[in-house]
Amino acid sequence: MKPYRWATAGDVNAFFGLMLDNVANLVLTIGLLAGGFGFPASFAVRYMLPGTALGVLAGDLAFTWMVFRLARRSGRDDITAMPLGLDTPSTIGMVLFVLGPAFLDAQRRGLGSEDAARFAWHIGMAAIVASGVIKLICALAAGAIRQVIPRAGLLGSLTSIALVLISFLPLLDLAALPIVGIVSLTIILATLVGRVPLPGRVPGALAATMLGVVVFYLLRAAGWVPESHATEALKPELALLWPRPTLSWVGALEESLAYLPVVVPFALATVIGGIDCTESAAAAGDEYHTGTVIAVEGVATLIAGLCGGVIQTTPYIGHPAYKAMGGRALYTLAAALFVGGAGMFGYFAYLYLWIPKAAIFPILIFVGLEITAQSFHATPVRHFPAVALACVPALAYLVLIFADPLLAEAGKTVDTLNRPEFGVQLQTIRTLSGGFIITSLLWASTLAALIDQRLRAAGGFLAVASVATLFGVIHSPLAGSAMFVPWNLPQLPAAAAGQTPIDLAIAYGLSAALLLVWGQLRQATPHGAG
Repeated sequence: MKPYRWATAGDVNAFFGLMLDNVANLVLTIGLLAGGFGFPASFAVRYMLPGTALGVLAGDLAFTWMVFRLARRSGRDDITAMPLGLDTPSTIGMVLFVLGPAFLDAQRRGLGSEDAARFAWHIGMAAIVASGVIKLICALAAGAIRQVIPRAGLLGSLTSIALVLISFLPLLDLAALPIVGIVSLTIILATLVGRVPLPGRVPGALAATMLGVVVFYLLRAAGWVPESHATEALKPELALLWPRPTLSWVGALEESLAYLPVVVPFALATVIGGIDCTESAAAAGDEYHTGTVIAVEGVATLIAGLCGGVIQTTPYIGHPAYKAMGGRALYTLAAALFVGGAGMFGYFAYLYLWIPKAAIFPILIFVGLEITAQSFHATPVRHFPAVALACVPALAYLVLIFADPLLAEAGKTVDTLNRPEFGVQLQTIRTLSGGFIITSLLWASTLAALIDQRLRAAGGFLAVASVATLFGVIHSPLAGSAMFVPWNLPQLPAAAAGQTPIDLAIAYGLSAALLLVWGQLRQATPHGAG
């Protein structure tokens, strides 16, 4: 049995990759809240970040312990720890559909900025506690789910997030400041994708960020940086911001129920993502127990919520990327301590002000590209169309991210646009985007089963889609992809005519019945398969 090499030179690059990935998500959280809703950034740093960072600390420490167990059990010395951090899609979802709206709702009731922020914080905590409970329940069935769903379904839904959201959205910040962003991205692509070593073996993630920072401040000194890139409404301070368990969110529990239809799909999506991550790690050679991975994710999320956190943690889908960097166990341990310290000692505020988004977001693009490449590599070639199909619902979600604010700015709804056909198109996009991660999984699994001529299995996935549609788990036509019960469906816009949940459920149900009967007939026929 080989002794486990828990620390190697590759851990340095992997640490900067994981650490910067988490810091980028923290920057994204504060930036979206402050820039999009006028949320006081100092309140978020003081009250929301410590618990959020504690969740990352707890989860990565647990995964560090798990890698030693796996190495001891397998006798291998090259096991890479599962990375854990803040979930990027639900970071965006929590800010846009829960925290931001709750803050604005409180202000409309007459609360001042500080009190409205506190109200939104309590709503966020309740949402994260609920997410943690859901994950712990799902952990019991995680292994069975991994056995039933084809790899193309699991990795296809992963690819949809990686390519459409994690790779594309940060690109907007790079393009807004291209001299910084493109230079940093070039180093990331050369060192981490092209595997071209820098002189002195300097870690590529660190070099890309530092060079981006230097270029940014040279541009600022020359007066080339627009004012919007040069100022932030946040006063940093070093202080002990210790996250303590609190039940202050219980008072907002009743009001938080209105946001659960938004929160539940994101929690379920991270469960699927955790299963995806386990599948991705297995494809890279590291076999972790699926239920344990989901349970750690659930406990870390629950710890975060109970201690003031507002963003759920999840296993990162970049395990193959960190393994390719040469990471073992040290990188998750170091990232846990750094990210936890950033939230609990206040130095995140300095990072937020000092590092421009265009210099730090390229690491997210790399992770997205690496996941996409690994998903195709680990999927049978015949199932490639299924992985590609999985990306389509995410494209609808991407369009909606920009369409909704534009509609609100114009004071329009899908029913009041000057050209009704535009309203129908936007409503269709909303319907396609609702619960897109689970939609991606079901579509890709269905197509993979069809490619293998397993018609009854494909019909089973479509039957699940039919039921999920009736409750808004997928294809919710409501703002924020809210869930519902079919016997109490809220009033839908006129533009939704012909594409209601009932219509979609019938469509999926008929297709499922067709495939089930077809598969049965094929089984009854000599040499048939179902």
